[in-house]
Amino acid sequence: MINEKKELSPEQCEELLKTLEARFVENMNRHKEIEWENVRVKLQANTEKMWSLNEMEVTAGEPDVVDYDIKTGEYIFYDCSAESPKGRRSVCYDREALESRKKHKPENNAIDMATSMGIELLTEAEYRELQNLGNFDMKTSSWVKTPASIRKLGGAIFCDRRYDTVFVYHNGAESYFAARGFRGSLRV
Repeated sequence: MINEKKELSPEQCEELLKTLEARFVENMNRHKEIEWENVRVKLQANTEKMWSLNEMEVTAGEPDVVDYDIKTGEYIFYDCSAESPKGRRSVCYDREALESRKKHKPENNAIDMATSMGIELLTEAEYRELQNLGNFDMKTSSWVKTPASIRKLGGAIFCDRRYDTVFVYHNGAESYFAARGFRGSLRV
């Protein structure tokens, strides 16, 4: 699934741009003051970022523009799939947690997957921002970037939305569930 070359063919780039544009137009509430043509130009100039967006797409993250950072001149993409991306579920939090499991190890972990994709896990604050754009993770949950103080003690945090409220929970970082994945962000 993960392409080691970190580049897309011209055909793959064009197909991804069409997909992203269609999602952008369909969800204007996520980016009211951003114009697609400006996003397109920025994407075409950043082939490695296009590769990362494609990785978000092929793992069912449905990336979309959610903001523009005026200070850095970057567009910010989040995974906007209704539920935690299917291609990134059943993973524990990080490599240390994965290696600590004696039995029934998951195939991967959220931190390594995100790094290999060239994206960052959403922080708790970013997760809450995402929830202002719609109702996400109504049946699933998503690992979020865990503060070092919690991780040092063996834990990790995840979020979901239930009862019209965003909840933050904790688990041992080595835990994994079929309905828990992770959401990422990418700056372009």
